[in-house]
Amino acid sequence: MAGGIRATRLATLSRGRFISPTPSGVADSIVIHAEALCEQEDHLWDVIRQLSIPVDNLEDARDQNRVSFGTDEMFRTLLFKGIRGISQNELAQRLGREPSLVKSFHLDITDLANTPTQQQLSYTHAQFSEDTQEVLNRTVAGVRQVALDNGVLTEGLVPSVPADAEEESQSANEYKKEKAQKTLTLARKHVIPEFDTHRAAHKTYSDEVMLDMFASICANNGSAHSEAEYGWLTDDELICDDSTFLRAIKKIATPKDSDGQLTFENFEDDDSMPEIDRIRDAIMTAFNAATENIINSIRGDDPFDSRETVAAIDITHKQFHVWPWEDKEAGIAKPNYPKMVSGYKKGGEYKRGYKYATITLVGDHAPIVLGIEPVKEDSAWEPDDSPSYSKADLVSRLLDRAEQFVDLDMVMFDRGFYVNRVYADVHERGLTYLSPVPTYEDDLAAIQDIQEHPTADAVVKHDVPFGIDGEVHHEAEFLYAPSTSDDAEGKYAVFVTNEDRVEPEEIRSIVNGYSRRWDIENQYKSIKDFMPKTSSTDYRLRLCNFALSTLIYNLWRLTDYLIKVALDEPIRSPPVITAKTFVRALGDFLREFG
Repeated sequence: MAGGIRATRLATLSRGRFISPTPSGVADSIVIHAEALCEQEDHLWDVIRQLSIPVDNLEDARDQNRVSFGTDEMFRTLLFKGIRGISQNELAQRLGREPSLVKSFHLDITDLANTPTQQQLSYTHAQFSEDTQEVLNRTVAGVRQVALDNGVLTEGLVPSVPADAEEESQSANEYKKEKAQKTLTLARKHVIPEFDTHRAAHKTYSDEVMLDMFASICANNGSAHSEAEYGWLTDDELICDDSTFLRAIKKIATPKDSDGQLTFENFEDDDSMPEIDRIRDAIMTAFNAATENIINSIRGDDPFDSRETVAAIDITHKQFHVWPWEDKEAGIAKPNYPKMVSGYKKGGEYKRGYKYATITLVGDHAPIVLGIEPVKEDSAWEPDDSPSYSKADLVSRLLDRAEQFVDLDMVMFDRGFYVNRVYADVHERGLTYLSPVPTYEDDLAAIQDIQEHPTADAVVKHDVPFGIDGEVHHEAEFLYAPSTSDDAEGKYAVFVTNEDRVEPEEIRSIVNGYSRRWDIENQYKSIKDFMPKTSSTDYRLRLCNFALSTLIYNLWRLTDYLIKVALDEPIRSPPVITAKTFVRALGDFLREFG
C-alpha cells in the first residue's frame, strides 16, 4: 500500500504545484506523467505500462478481494481501448493473443485464455463511478493528444468518431474514405517530411512543393519535364521548372557533409565505382524514418508479435535501353557507360537495367517494403575484375534494416539467392528460411525415383549439410514436391529450408506457404508504374526515385490494410482502392494541405 500511496502523491504533483483530486485534476496528473513518458518511449503500450495511476482517487464498486483484475489493471486496459478507439469485443480478442498488451496493462496472468472478456470489460466500466468515468474520458483525450504531439501515436491510428456504435453504423464506403484520409494525413505529417532536400532556408520552393510535384508525376505517369511544362502552361506557381526539381531530388541523396554542387563523378572511388554506400545511406536514413512511422501505424492496429512474421527478399530491374558496346565484336565497351547498370535475362532475352533489392512483409501482414538496397553485378561488357555486390552482404543489410522494425520468424528467397552464406546468416539469426533451388543432376535423379514410386508424390532429403569455409555450418531439409510450373524439371520443384526435421506429410503445407510471396511481382509492377520517367544516369536520382516510389507504394498498401481490417476482409483479397486512385489522391491532398 505504501508504494501505491507514494505513486498517487507523485502523480498529483507537478513542478511543485498540487493538483486537485477532482476528476479533471486526477486526469491532469496522469496526462502530465504521460507527457514525460512520451518524450522517452516509442510505443503507446510502453507509456501505459509505466503510468502512475492514482487508484486511491478512483471509485470502483466491485469487491476488490474477489475480482480477477483490479482497478489499476482495468483502468489501463480501458484507457488503451479509448485512445485507440476500438470496441470492447476487439480489445478482448487482442488481449487473448497479444502478450505485450497483457504485460502493459499489469494483468497478472500466465495463460492468455484467462484475459478479461468483453463482459468483464463492460461490467468493470459500469462499476466505475461517474467521476471515475469522467477521469477515464479526460485521460483518454489527454494522453491521446500528448502521444500524437510526441510521435508516439500517429493520426492514422486515432478514431475520427467517439463511439463504437457510431463506427459500427458506418457503411463500407465511409470506412474506405475514413481510413484513406487517415493515411493521407499520416503521409503529410509523419512520412513525406522525413525526406529533406537540405536546401537553404530562403529557397523559393519548399520541400513540400517538391514532394507534391513528385506525387503528381507519379499519378500522371509523367516526368519532371512534363510536370514542369504543365506548370508553365497553366501558370501554376507551385510547380517549378524541371532542373530545379531534379536538383532538389538529388540533394536528398547527397550526403550532408558533401558540397551540394558536387556531380555524380565526385562519388567515385579509385576503382571508378561510385561510393554507393554514401548515397544509399543518405536516402535510407529518410526512408527508414518514414517506414518506422508507417510500421507504427500497422503495429497499433495489429501487433506483429501476435502471429508469424514472414518477409521475402527479391530483386527487381528497371530497364536501361542504351546499348553498352562501342564495338561488341571487338569487345570494346562504351567508356562512360553507367557503372550501376547490370545485365539480366528476362523472357529469354538479355537486357540491361538498374537493379534494386527489397525486403517485404508478406503473408497475412500488409505487404510493406521494409528496406531497399542498390544492386551491382558484373556484366559482359565490363572487365573481369569489375566490382559486384555480394548476395550475402545484400541480405545481411536488408535483414538488419527489417529487424529494426519487426521481429521476423521466416525469410523467403527466390532461387537467385541460393548461396551458402545467405542461408548461414539467416540461420545464425535464429530465423527460418525457405527457398526454391536450382535443379541439378542428382535432384533430377531423385525426382525420377519419386515419379516411379507407386504411392509417394513428395520426398524429403534430411540433414543436408551446408558448409562455410570447408566446415559444416548447419543442416537443412531438401523438399521435392509436385509443381504446376511449366518450367519445372519433371514437373517437380525443389525447396530448401532449415526448419526442423520435415516429415513427408508436411511437405505440401510448407511448399504451399511459399505462395505467401504472392504480392512481390505485383509490388514491383506498382512501384515501377509510380516511378517518374527519366533518362538521367545520375544514380542519386535513380535510387531516390525508386525509394520515394516505394514509399508511396507502402502508403497505398497501408491504406488497403487499414480498410480491410476495419471491414474484416481477408488481407490477401484484391485491393479495395486502386494504386492509381490512391496516388492521385495523395498528390491532391499534399497540394491542398501542404
